[in-house]
Amino acid sequence: MIWLTWRQLRTQALVAGIVLAALAAYLLYLGVQIRADYRTDVLDCVPSDCTVTRRLFGNAYEAPIAIISLILIAVPGLIGAFWGAPLVARELENRTDRLVWNQSVTRGRWLAVKLTVLGVAAVAVTGLYSLLLTWSASRYDEYVGSRFSAPNFGARGVAPLGYAAFAFVFGVVVGLVVRRTVASMAIVVALYTALQIVVPLALRAHLMPPVTTEVKVTADVMAHAQGFGMNDTSARILGYTQPGAWSMTPDNQVFMADGTPLTAARNKACQTGSMDGDFACMESKNLHFVYSYQPASRYWPFQWIETSAYLVLAGLLAGFGLWWVRRRIT
Repeated sequence: MIWLTWRQLRTQALVAGIVLAALAAYLLYLGVQIRADYRTDVLDCVPSDCTVTRRLFGNAYEAPIAIISLILIAVPGLIGAFWGAPLVARELENRTDRLVWNQSVTRGRWLAVKLTVLGVAAVAVTGLYSLLLTWSASRYDEYVGSRFSAPNFGARGVAPLGYAAFAFVFGVVVGLVVRRTVASMAIVVALYTALQIVVPLALRAHLMPPVTTEVKVTADVMAHAQGFGMNDTSARILGYTQPGAWSMTPDNQVFMADGTPLTAARNKACQTGSMDGDFACMESKNLHFVYSYQPASRYWPFQWIETSAYLVLAGLLAGFGLWWVRRRIT
């Protein structure tokens, strides 16, 4: 059975190998380039220019990393559609199941071997891609601090392995129930895409309660913010993110030491005309803001929680598929 499964997988494995080799070459090049720019432009930056340098470094690699991350997130869905959905649906659609499942190998064992061999192959392909991308983008993630954001989180670490296992088994089960290859492929792509939108936007942030703290406004804090806005009623830190953390508040109102909101009128004494002078004056006022975030230390717990959830779903679907093929397919 294993040998037969491998022979049926040869074409898909060859295509996956070629694509993975091309992506590996590009990711190696990208990783070396990011590290070179990180050493020369970030580590040796002049303190007064570090904010601009960080923004330029992030902008230079934001697009290629985002594109390659989206491709990786799509890979499990494509595996589920092109490897998983046709696995049983094609047999049922062509009525070859009557021949395949009347041999010495039972239909339950036939499906179990297929799920195991092809599932391991799907996870291995996705895992290699994820490993290369995680290494390639590590300096970018470390400095820009966007590992939690979508699609970065779903394209790093172990999370893609859970996606691959789930998508493949889900594709097999959909094909088993629907019994039509094209329809099953469409359903897998649609539902997998929906899941990849709903989980990051609605569920991931609630895997653990966020941490809320007060942050003092300093030059280092401003180096990790996108800007500072102030008017007659309030002042706000825009886009502040602690290195490696996941910010729950995209902008944060600034308060004075006594807890009252900072306004343009109250900050008039610090409007010296010099940026360095303005921030030095503001630091002396002990300004602060309330910041809610998921700390960088929770990145791997989040990865394992989400991966485990997808693996549990894959296991439940596999059990359902084995029951269905034995009891409901005649």
